[in-house]
Amino acid sequence: MEIKIKRMVLGPAGTNCFIFCNEDTKEAVVFDPGDDGERVFAFIKESGLKLSSIILTHGHFDHITGAPELIRLSRDEGWESVLYASEDEEALLSNAILNCSGTEMAYGDEEVTLKADHWLKDNEILETGGLKIKCIKTPGHTEGSMSFYIEDKRLLICGDTVFEGSVGRTDLPTGSDAALQRSIDEKIATLPEFTYILPGHGDETTVRDEKMYNPWFRV
Repeated sequence: MEIKIKRMVLGPAGTNCFIFCNEDTKEAVVFDPGDDGERVFAFIKESGLKLSSIILTHGHFDHITGAPELIRLSRDEGWESVLYASEDEEALLSNAILNCSGTEMAYGDEEVTLKADHWLKDNEILETGGLKIKCIKTPGHTEGSMSFYIEDKRLLICGDTVFEGSVGRTDLPTGSDAALQRSIDEKIATLPEFTYILPGHGDETTVRDEKMYNPWFRV
């Protein structure tokens, strides 16, 4: 099975949208469509693919604003795409103040609220687009932040939990320093060292490099 990964950097916040393209089944799995669902849809369609699922790492506006448009366009196309998010992010996704789309932080005028088609549980195994994904609850940046581990590809899509040499901020609604530290200690630092980390902003890294250079990794 051939999987290609397309990274789009979207919006003023430079949000990473990762599109996993299954060349065998012609399915696409989108992690965090940023603020530009139309652009993501255009890439999928122009690549001869169909959207299988949208997976949200967490509910902040810079990661979710493009989701309603991407869902609408994909369903207009007749694709039975499914929106996934952590069950612990339901409150934040449903409230424009909590997800910051209704605050002065947002760079658009659109308030965004979402309801997932399927709410994911910690340690749930999600199979979509030919991928087998372990859903790992990693609170801290938000209460419902979730990372997604694709073991056979040695990949972790972690949203804003970990960046190269740093971590996501914890001063927004439902954030917690203590929870973030536990997530890193118990969920991320324990993964194989050569696991590639695909973060919500910035460049990819590895668990090994973060153990060497990131002060939040205490192992």
